[in-house]
Amino acid sequence: MEQVVEFAGNHLLMVGGFVAVLGLLVWTEVMRKVQGLTELTPAQSVAWINDPETVIVDISPVAEFNKGHIVNARNLQASRLAKPDAEILKLKEHKLLVVCKNGQTAISAAGNLRKMGAANVAVLKGGMTQWRGDQFPVTTK
Repeated sequence: MEQVVEFAGNHLLMVGGFVAVLGLLVWTEVMRKVQGLTELTPAQSVAWINDPETVIVDISPVAEFNKGHIVNARNLQASRLAKPDAEILKLKEHKLLVVCKNGQTAISAAGNLRKMGAANVAVLKGGMTQWRGDQFPVTTK
């Protein structure tokens, strides 16, 4: 135990960085639980995607979206979800699957959709990276 205390005393910056990262991880997980967001694996999301009531909201940058996205996905910038316009407000009546590159940005976007009144919102866990890794189809159309 004395060695741990000595190490911490000699490496304050490293220990402080570790504590900060650990705190951010805990905060992120708590916020996910508080917001009540559903995270779906690519396999789980297929049932949502096949439901005609589902709208796939891909918040990737346009260039990233054009490289490949889920069939029938709509590319909407995350900034539009923070201050929704009439088109965005119409979406809240549907089931919404929010997609981004790796699944992290989609969480805050899904939270914004929930705040505007969307009741049925899910996030693609792992984002398009996981979708491609699991070898699900993408389109560039």
